[in-house]
Amino acid sequence: MNAFLEILQRWDASLFFWINQGWSSGFLDALLPILRERLVWAPFYIFILVFSLLNYDKKGWLYIGMLLLCFAAADFSSSQILKKQVQRLRPCNDPALSAQVQLRAPCGSGYSFTSSHAANHFAVALFLIGVFGHLNRWIRPSLLLWAGSIALSQVYVGVHYPGDVLCGGLLGSLIGWGGGLLSHRMDGHPEWKKAG
Repeated sequence: MNAFLEILQRWDASLFFWINQGWSSGFLDALLPILRERLVWAPFYIFILVFSLLNYDKKGWLYIGMLLLCFAAADFSSSQILKKQVQRLRPCNDPALSAQVQLRAPCGSGYSFTSSHAANHFAVALFLIGVFGHLNRWIRPSLLLWAGSIALSQVYVGVHYPGDVLCGGLLGSLIGWGGGLLSHRMDGHPEWKKAG
């Protein structure tokens, strides 16, 4: 088992350096660190809030509440449970690798597995796809591209391995998908049917 984990770690490190160093460009250096900043996406979050409340009345509050619950569940699962249990060092904090890492954002002192950025944004994306994905054919690919680009930026800036963002994305996707299903069940309740 240890030999298998060592092989996975080597593959993860190789893929990390392929992205972190091999993709280096002035354009990505400017774009990807910005994509991972929460305030950059504030207008998007405000739009979701306003859109939900204007178009769905009482159901809008349900959607907003469930969205916040999915975000909180993903963040707590990643940062408070998995990171503390696994205790994987970030590549930028690993003494064996840190000198080779092209660090494009603050490294942070926390652990690496799983990426909370990936978990949080995929939870939001999958929840929104579940609730609003039927409204337009571009919603699904746009939200997946949005969450994926934020997850990828974590690797590019040097603070997470690809495996961290992949597993964080899967964790968040499951939580967001579950939240979407739960919202639909609650949405079918007579109290909510009268509201929308």
